[in-house]
Amino acid sequence: MNHKPVEGFSKLTKQGKIEWLVTEYLEGNEEYQNILKQYWNDNADLQKLHEEFSENTISNFYMPYGIAPNFLIDGKLLALPMAVEESSVVAAASKAAKFWIDKGGFKTTIINTEKLGHTHFIFNVESHKLQHFFNFKLKKKLFEATESITANMRNRGGGILDIKLVDKTSEMAHYYQLKASFDTVDSMGANFINSCLEQFGKTLKEEVAKDEDFTQEEKDSLQVVMNILSNFTPDCIVRAEVSCKIEDLKDDSGISNEEFARKFKQAVTIAEIEPFRATTHNKGVMNGVDAVVIATGNDFRATEACAHAYAARDGQYRSLTHCTTDNGVFRFWIDLPISVGVVGGLTNLHPLVKFSLALLGKPSAQELMSILAVSGLAQNFGALRSLVTTGIQKGHMKMHLFNILNQMGATEEEKQHFVTYFKDKTVTHHEVINEFNRLRGQ
Repeated sequence: MNHKPVEGFSKLTKQGKIEWLVTEYLEGNEEYQNILKQYWNDNADLQKLHEEFSENTISNFYMPYGIAPNFLIDGKLLALPMAVEESSVVAAASKAAKFWIDKGGFKTTIINTEKLGHTHFIFNVESHKLQHFFNFKLKKKLFEATESITANMRNRGGGILDIKLVDKTSEMAHYYQLKASFDTVDSMGANFINSCLEQFGKTLKEEVAKDEDFTQEEKDSLQVVMNILSNFTPDCIVRAEVSCKIEDLKDDSGISNEEFARKFKQAVTIAEIEPFRATTHNKGVMNGVDAVVIATGNDFRATEACAHAYAARDGQYRSLTHCTTDNGVFRFWIDLPISVGVVGGLTNLHPLVKFSLALLGKPSAQELMSILAVSGLAQNFGALRSLVTTGIQKGHMKMHLFNILNQMGATEEEKQHFVTYFKDKTVTHHEVINEFNRLRGQ
């Protein structure tokens, strides 16, 4: 090994962790300590708060926090907070919001809010025998055993909706599931769901152990493998859509409204049938979704996993968005499975998360679902609009220009020169380098 393993790293002080890293991995270069420390917050209490969100923290990692205004959603005008490092995401979302503001804006519908979790277990017993035990004995016991866990959630209008026994023995020997559905109201509900499921596992073992219908050999075969929520929530879903007469599309790219609608629908159809395109297409959708998910303190990894599983639910990976142009009407929509919360987790701790939720009018979890679906739809509309008209690179590279100039140490005056220089040209890295060298006489 080229480095020595470390014992008790988590028990070192923050400074101790930094000194060990710099000595062991960075040749003792003090400049790396300075880099880490310049991102510490001057407010010691706020810095400590951020450090306690995770483990072994030594600094903060900044991400741009931007605003996309002019979103008319279900009759309410909102400005969306977006935490994202990728150029053009906020600009594209804002442009799409402005495009639809005088055409009725975005409309949303909550289709369902059901979340899922499973107790996965192995049990060498005949299926019909287990099914009888579940129907007439176990199911009632599972509800009773979790009453203390679910009390607060039930008082808020949520709780366990149903519990089913699922036979998976055709796919894996002796494999069964207790599949439970939940309503977690305004919380994402991961801890609540997992607590219920862990109790399911305990109750399952207890009830099997004392049931006289099972032989001792059958009882000994029971193994509770794991109790865990699923981030795939195909029945926790929201629809967001926009529509207008094709004659009112009024795109400013120079092509007719009819041509724009035709090309746009073709682009969506390609993403519906071609996985290579659908992957990039849906990545663009998630640019918009994730930026607001992060800004509101929710789990973007869960959001991503669920969306992509849903996109492949029929066995082929497909577009999350859809388009029709029937009877002279352009309609564009998304059905997005998404599980988010506005209470618990970071929502009550992270100052910028609290700011984001206040900015959005302190939405319910369902209202936040709607906002996230709209953000994804708007981002996708902006990307497709560019792709079928001017092309994606013109906008992307103009946004990327400042990244290149910052890397080269350009002054503010030089940056303004480049904005003017590329006003009627396509930005390329090669051309930026050439003009930068010419400007500085190199």
